[in-house]
Amino acid sequence: MNKILRYMKNNKGLVLLVVMFTAGLFIAFTSNSNKELSDNPKQKLLVIVGEILEKQHYSPQNINDDFSKKIFAKYIDELDVDKCLFIEGDINSLKKYETKLDDEIHGKSELEFTPAINVIYDKRTDEIIGLYKTILAKPFDFTTNEDYVIDAAKVTFAKNEEARNDRFRKKLKYMTLDRYVDLLEQKEKSVIDSVKNKPNALLEQDARSKVLKAMDKIYGRVKAKFKEDERFNAYVNLISNTMDPHTDFFPPVEKRAFDEQMSGEFYGIGAQLQEQDGNIKITNLMPAYPAQRSGEIAVNDVIVKVAQGAAEPVEITGYDITDAVKLIRGRPNTEVRLTMKKVDGSTKVVSLIRAKIVQDEAFARSAVFNDDNANKIGYISLPDFYSNFEDPNGARCSNDVANEITKLKAANVKGIILDLRFNGGGSLYEVVEMLGFFIPRGPMVQVKNKAGNATPLDNRNSTVIYDGPLTVMVNEFSASASEIFAAAIQDYGRGIIVGSSTYGKGTVQRNLPLSHSGVFFNDPPQQADLGFLKLTFQKFYRVSGGSTQLKGVTPDVVMPDVMDYLKLREKDNKSALGWDEIPKANYQAKTSYFTIGTITKAVNEVASNPTFKLIKDNTAWLDKHNEEPKSLQLEKYKEYQKNISITVTQNNSLLKLKQELTADVLKEDYDKFYNNSDKPKGERYQAWLKNIKGDFYIAQTIDITKSIMNTATAAIKE
Repeated sequence: MNKILRYMKNNKGLVLLVVMFTAGLFIAFTSNSNKELSDNPKQKLLVIVGEILEKQHYSPQNINDDFSKKIFAKYIDELDVDKCLFIEGDINSLKKYETKLDDEIHGKSELEFTPAINVIYDKRTDEIIGLYKTILAKPFDFTTNEDYVIDAAKVTFAKNEEARNDRFRKKLKYMTLDRYVDLLEQKEKSVIDSVKNKPNALLEQDARSKVLKAMDKIYGRVKAKFKEDERFNAYVNLISNTMDPHTDFFPPVEKRAFDEQMSGEFYGIGAQLQEQDGNIKITNLMPAYPAQRSGEIAVNDVIVKVAQGAAEPVEITGYDITDAVKLIRGRPNTEVRLTMKKVDGSTKVVSLIRAKIVQDEAFARSAVFNDDNANKIGYISLPDFYSNFEDPNGARCSNDVANEITKLKAANVKGIILDLRFNGGGSLYEVVEMLGFFIPRGPMVQVKNKAGNATPLDNRNSTVIYDGPLTVMVNEFSASASEIFAAAIQDYGRGIIVGSSTYGKGTVQRNLPLSHSGVFFNDPPQQADLGFLKLTFQKFYRVSGGSTQLKGVTPDVVMPDVMDYLKLREKDNKSALGWDEIPKANYQAKTSYFTIGTITKAVNEVASNPTFKLIKDNTAWLDKHNEEPKSLQLEKYKEYQKNISITVTQNNSLLKLKQELTADVLKEDYDKFYNNSDKPKGERYQAWLKNIKGDFYIAQTIDITKSIMNTATAAIKE
């Protein structure tokens, strides 16, 4: 999503005029409060960030007592995610700061809150370290009928240390039980005598040892790294996120590390990771790379163990990102086995072959579905609205998609499917250009700045190169630029949108370098001695007037999705900006290649499809049981895990076509797929082709596209 502003440097026409007008707000901002501050560098940073947020954010909240209360509660929650650290008395002792944080941000009072909470945090952390060692030194009794509430939002802070200790005991017991059940299953399935005959008491001891090792790593990192400075950076980022979820603060070191991770060449799995509460969590899957291609790893899955091929796996719970990445990356084309804790509660070992993370495999690609010669359907996968504006000869998705369309037309396809599932966005300029391939000249999207000025962006330089039946696939991870594209296609009646409702990100960000003297729009990154602020400063609107923010785009044909219950969309974040609308642009919907009857027929077919009904029922069941308190009684927990496994297995089976679709690549791409000089890359291309052949959702979309084709044929005959 962050790439959405890269077009600014080289774009032409009205788009550039809009950007230049907006950018003027940032050209020479300097904090007026710097001279009044003490020499405390933390407070200097706080004041600079606070002033930018209030003055330059697209929709700033007043940093007042109410804002202070939000920050107070959120920071405590961030430091004690599962309410196993602080007690009620700690919170009460900090209450005197609850409405004073705005004064600290404004520089009207000295920085007192974070130093005060640091003292309590350090004291309680030392207590917890001693506590978990004591608790894990003795066996757990898994016959006792008690529960552990995972969702900390459903519990209050403990009244006293005794109650806090008991909640922490239950957490450790839950962690041990989870590993113990895993070891019992391994014992049942094993054919090795030493494993089959191992006493359960020793398995329980092994499980506790694993938890002890994990806790040692978690709190070892806390003591070694999560010190005052890092906590303060988290505090500043939390303040930024409270304005909206996409406004972030990056301290200098983290920004450099982030850039290196995103741009460096290495052999890995193609996943972005985040350390959260001692867990290494998947936050993003790079399209066309091993993790995403496997179909077995999803966003928010946790990597529990890493093994080098068949070697003994290393448990990485408690590792920081740097150390975890060292294990996950490795030599070219070697095997790495990841033990994943899935978001549905199940555990799975996924074997991946490391690949060089290169951009070209994430570019647009196409195939032809051909069950009969009269109904050839072209398929284009676009994982990202990419654009390299640093290099005039660099890759641009509009050029690549145009080439794919040209090749598909030459192959005489009768309809085209554009797959934007998991497409997190990119360049606004590329979206406008691409829409011009399907829609004649006109406004494609509206952009509004904080002053309230809205400007429609036209596809002035584009030429329609395809006017046939079009179907666009989206899901809950189609965001930003993807939503702009889908919305325009829908508003113009140019095609049918299918899938699940999109993410709902309708905002634009800009990276601003921070320095002791303030922030300047054109400062080089080297001047950012205080870090960077990724700031929301614009908002997108459909040509029909509604924002894509929060609501996203509702498909014409909604298909139940196994990820619907995960609550990961923009609307699930309390800090998200709201939905609104502006007057519609001056546009004219075109004559459609489909009728309302086409959509109605498809909607009815989805509603009556038994597979979709099962998927919907299963995901609702997973949603309900995932949030329930977890029993710490062995047999009940085993039954819970068994039901989870059955449900997930059934979903996976439902989504796998019993008979693969008939598809192949175009002759121009044949060598890239089947005779590639880079054999592993060729195999990866073939794996992609096999994956789309077995995709249940693509199969349903093909049927809908055929309905559009039949409508168009009937219209021509009339």
